[in-house]
Amino acid sequence: MTRNLRHGRGGDCSSRAVLHLLACLLFFSLANAAAQEHGTSPPAASSSAKSQPHHSEAESGQQGGTSAELAKESREAAGEDETAEFKRSPSVKFLAKITGMSLEHAYWLGVLVNFAVVAGLIFWLAKKNLPAMFRSRTASIQNALEEARKTSQEAKRRLSNIEARLSKLDVEIGEMRWAAEQEAAAEEIRIKAAAEEDARKTVESAEQEIMAAAKLARRELKAYAADLAVSLAKKQIRVDAGTDQGLMRSFTEQLSANYPDGDRPKAGKG
Repeated sequence: MTRNLRHGRGGDCSSRAVLHLLACLLFFSLANAAAQEHGTSPPAASSSAKSQPHHSEAESGQQGGTSAELAKESREAAGEDETAEFKRSPSVKFLAKITGMSLEHAYWLGVLVNFAVVAGLIFWLAKKNLPAMFRSRTASIQNALEEARKTSQEAKRRLSNIEARLSKLDVEIGEMRWAAEQEAAAEEIRIKAAAEEDARKTVESAEQEIMAAAKLARRELKAYAADLAVSLAKKQIRVDAGTDQGLMRSFTEQLSANYPDGDRPKAGKG
């Protein structure tokens, strides 16, 4: 598409340049013809000025504009000479000879022929280049319209997608809210379970510590009771030397009675 546009623009520029050139040629031709027509009008005045020089000088002297009048007459004389030169050119004479016209009529016929040639050239160039220029311009416009149509369709498609997403936005928000609530409930359950587990472990640890403390207290209590019982027994039972000898004698007699043959329990045997 860019190449077509560049090509169309290049063709348009070249065609426009040709048209501008032809228009300039036509303008200069028309200007030349107008100047020549303007130059043909004052011969009578200039000839009258030449036939009556003294009368013009008297009038100009009376009006006090001698210099301005002389300048005007010089310009008119120069215009007459230039027009006369064009009218007496070989081409005008040849045209007058062929057509049998006067020099002035042949001159104007040449002007018309030149104008017709320039106009025909402009028409021929326009007929040759304008269709291609219009075709390239039409193709570029069609390509631009096609590109605009594709852009419009793409914009409509994106707009429909956005509208569809906006219509589904409430559903997505509801799903997100439900998922958040489920996650929060699961997290709450997990936190409660973890708290219960921590509480159970704390209770078990406390129970174990209490049981250990109770066992230790019972052992200490038993030891204290045993010490107390021994001390009480020592206080209640008083053994003197005679009693001690009697106990030893009784023990020896009992031992002799249990082992009459003199057998003694050997050391190391139960």
